[in-house]
Amino acid sequence: MNGHVAVVDLGYGDAGKGTVVDFLCATSPRRAVLRFNGGAQAAHNVTTETGRHHTFAQFGSGTLRGVPTHLTRFMVVDPLALAGEAAALGNPFHLLSVDGNALLATPWHRAANRRRETRRGAERHGSCGMGVGETMAYAQTHPDAPRVGDVLSPSRLRQRLAAVRATLGDCGVPVDDVVDAFTVFGETVRIVGSSYTEQLLAEGPCVFEGAQGVLLDEWRGWHPHTTWSTTTFDNARELCPSVRRIGVVRTYTTRHGAGPFVTEDPSLYLPERHNGRDPWQGAFRTGHFDAVAHRYAVEVAGGVDALAVTHLDVPERCPDLRIVDSYRTGDEVWDRIVPGPPRDLDHQEALGARLSVTRPDQTTRPDDWCAAISSRLGAPVLLESYGPLSSDKKLR
Repeated sequence: MNGHVAVVDLGYGDAGKGTVVDFLCATSPRRAVLRFNGGAQAAHNVTTETGRHHTFAQFGSGTLRGVPTHLTRFMVVDPLALAGEAAALGNPFHLLSVDGNALLATPWHRAANRRRETRRGAERHGSCGMGVGETMAYAQTHPDAPRVGDVLSPSRLRQRLAAVRATLGDCGVPVDDVVDAFTVFGETVRIVGSSYTEQLLAEGPCVFEGAQGVLLDEWRGWHPHTTWSTTTFDNARELCPSVRRIGVVRTYTTRHGAGPFVTEDPSLYLPERHNGRDPWQGAFRTGHFDAVAHRYAVEVAGGVDALAVTHLDVPERCPDLRIVDSYRTGDEVWDRIVPGPPRDLDHQEALGARLSVTRPDQTTRPDDWCAAISSRLGAPVLLESYGPLSSDKKLR
């Protein structure tokens, strides 16, 4: 597949963006993988034919294929988490470049995030506890929020980190220790200006790798159980208007953590090796394919050019798995989630409240899952995935 492509999850995340990006990098030359939203909370699983496995967070999912990663200005960069990921990968810093304007996540952002989520008790939002949202929130009210380019000036970095600690509270980590660690990060990675993205795009086909999913979008998800990130194609399209849009879905819908999930059905029992309960997100939940919610995701994402359908091996071993075509709320049956006004969080919160008391209505068990999903989401299936390996996938 030639040209630039953007890979976006049309659900609540965990649909298989990482394995799709890995396949694209394995089957055709790619100049780079560009990360364009989220931060260190991403968890994109890739397994190679040799059995090597890695859960990608900030490095792109083409790294095991030797494809460079570029963290664009839309990323929240966590140098401490990045160092740990790099060590697990064999320190492939030569494959990494970072936009100097990207925000920096710090230990104080992470600690503030965890304190806030803990105080919510049973009303937790489902945060990953990595401080990405706290970093975004701090930057909205502080023009001097630390950015990647600041690591090249230790005095400015120290001043900005001290301001973060003064605002968010101490977490027991000395500012000087963070300055030292971030300075080493600046000496190790390639920090570039905004024009570098255009240079990469001019040099060859690139893959834009999204994080989370459209149903968790900061403006279009079911507030407040959302991420502080634009998870649609918007950021990728801003960087590359001509990008081809690929939407990823599973044959069943999942959600990791709290929030409305109309088609959830624990009786399906679809456990996963790399997804489970964790202290911050909570349980990994599974349910029937939610055609209503995924259609909404396509609509608010501005459409898709093609689909990648993963976990096509699951329906054969799960005979009770179905596609949900409509909802029932009390006596009302409906099959479309009407998008609300742009950036209207009150509307999204009310929508989430409605979805929390909504149940599946009409369901079907298709003979051809790809054809059924294609017809419901109004886009052709480009890629079929029957397992975690690149060899388990095929282009249509």
